[in-house]
Amino acid sequence: MDSSTTLIAITIAVALLFDFTNGFHDTANAVATAIATGALRPKVAVAMSAVCNLAGAFISVAVAKTISGGIIDEHAGIRPPVILAALAGAVLWNLTTWLLGIPSSSSHALVGGLIGATVASVGLQGVNGMAVVGKILIPAVLSPLIGGLVAYAATRAAGRLSGPERGTERAGRAGGRGARGGQVLAAALVSLAHGTGDGQKTMGVITLTLVTAGSLPAGSAPPLWVIVTAGLTMALGTYTGGWRIIRTLGTGLTRLGPRQGCVAQTSAAAVLLTTSHLGFAVSTTHAVTGSVAGAGLATPGGVLSRATVRAMLVSWVLTLPAAGLVAALAVLLTEQGAWGQDTTAALLLCATLAFWVRSRRTAVTARSVAPEPATAAEAAAATTTAGSAAAATATA
Repeated sequence: MDSSTTLIAITIAVALLFDFTNGFHDTANAVATAIATGALRPKVAVAMSAVCNLAGAFISVAVAKTISGGIIDEHAGIRPPVILAALAGAVLWNLTTWLLGIPSSSSHALVGGLIGATVASVGLQGVNGMAVVGKILIPAVLSPLIGGLVAYAATRAAGRLSGPERGTERAGRAGGRGARGGQVLAAALVSLAHGTGDGQKTMGVITLTLVTAGSLPAGSAPPLWVIVTAGLTMALGTYTGGWRIIRTLGTGLTRLGPRQGCVAQTSAAAVLLTTSHLGFAVSTTHAVTGSVAGAGLATPGGVLSRATVRAMLVSWVLTLPAAGLVAALAVLLTEQGAWGQDTTAALLLCATLAFWVRSRRTAVTARSVAPEPATAAEAAAATTTAGSAAAATATA
């Protein structure tokens, strides 16, 4: 292979690495609440999410076109070395926040990397500022607010219609089964929306790489092989779990019952599917987190963890500039020629392995996020309470 073909191959490989990290980084968005409430076992949840992610990749290419030709000006002299640097920034930010267990936006990491690398290479004229504001920044603010408001209102309405989550023993069991069934369907819907939205972002980057290399004409939609490859890679990443962030979003932000979890997931799915259809590169993390927070606040006695909220807000604010800064620095290396591009890929691989080794010191597994111990304790307490009440009634 000549140097240009090698560069394209390396860039596509790194794009798929980002896609893989996106899969395990954002799995929590779809299944964390379903796992926390016991609606799905952890490994069953991620397997279902992976299948739905793959299916979602074939629904639309609107977001892919936003990434490949909306945010970055294809005619501004952007070349594959710039895209390689952008992906390096996005991958490193994803790995950092995953290791810390913080639900941050893979979408914004990718956009930040593209903006930082482009500005460092060709200047501000390479970025479509109006597209960034209209399709990235404004939706970033509105999506968690809309998801939160919808989930809050729906949770309050569901509470008024069906009464307390815990009623009689028989009604409680029936309501719990119904809510858990609804939560499974909602988790599948969010997974489908994630595949539709986030899967397209990698498709868009690969398409942009092929366009800037002259292999595709400007404005092209992703080829079928790009759609299939990106969908499969994200599904594989999803199946690996991402248990750290699942733990944070499932129980670290707030506590939800099956009914509230069902409402939160359904609200998030509605926001995500609508925005994906419109071509907005909305963060799945933002929409789901807002919905979970809204449902939690609408629950009687529900509270949010201030420490978790603070860490998430800081990471959300830092994602674009941090990924952009790393990408801008990486451009200095990737634009040095073949040796610089090979070095960038090698350093990124070493960093990925280092993050993985570090994560093994404090491993979080499927057992760490399974709700069985807490559920058993609650069941025992409920049984004791019911028995005491029955005894008191009989005595009276």
